[in-house]
Amino acid sequence: MRVAVIGASGRMGKFLITAVQAAEGVSLGAAILKPGSSLIGADAGEIAGVGKLGVAAVANLADCVNDFDVLIDFTTPALTLENAAFCAKHQKAIVVGTTGLSDDEKASLNQTAMDSPVVFAPNMSVGVNLTLKLLATAAEILGDDYDVEIVEAHHRHKVDSPSGTALRMGEVVAEALGRDLKECAVYGREGQTGARTQKEIGFETIRAGDVVGEHTVWFATEGERIEITHKASSRMTFAKGAVRAASWLEGKAAGMYDMQDVLDLK
Repeated sequence: MRVAVIGASGRMGKFLITAVQAAEGVSLGAAILKPGSSLIGADAGEIAGVGKLGVAAVANLADCVNDFDVLIDFTTPALTLENAAFCAKHQKAIVVGTTGLSDDEKASLNQTAMDSPVVFAPNMSVGVNLTLKLLATAAEILGDDYDVEIVEAHHRHKVDSPSGTALRMGEVVAEALGRDLKECAVYGREGQTGARTQKEIGFETIRAGDVVGEHTVWFATEGERIEITHKASSRMTFAKGAVRAASWLEGKAAGMYDMQDVLDLK
């Protein structure tokens, strides 16, 4: 599989190029930068710090449409939808790690998946996706007797809150408990809020320093508390997961997939 990386000069883009270079069964086919970037034409491997790869960075997808089979996109919701539409039009697969998509934007991405294969997950980490499986199991066993709270921490530059991963954790727990997260979620507490209700799922957010990503889900009742935690110490874990998803997409039919599909956890 020939992989294209968009945002190749950014923090995540460099990790993705490095992960593609290190993985078996995939190769870097294209690297895309912002139009007007001074690095356009530079070797993508040198941009990422892994040495020359013979792939010159370009300004847009149209300039490399014949050079890749799957695009990895960790950009912004609006740009991701544009890129997904481009991939669908040209029969390319896409791996989407972008967070902060609205319900309407997710619906648009699902529409795109009718014409081309899409892997969409708020977190590409193998460990996080295993954690989601553990959370579903814990919620099913513990039931409504345990209060659920989700605490997440990220670096100061993250623009969406709560994180897409925290929201997905909430969705998984809510589904296992037979609840609708939109109806039972509580985002932060301040003032005289009164006692928590039995079925609410609380979210607490921390933004500080250079925290890559930490998520802890509490299941608490009278006498005991269970905590399920995942901590990421490097963005490389997300990059490796995304590259694994890109490789998995080879030969897949059009449709919407997630990392649970990639890891055969369903």
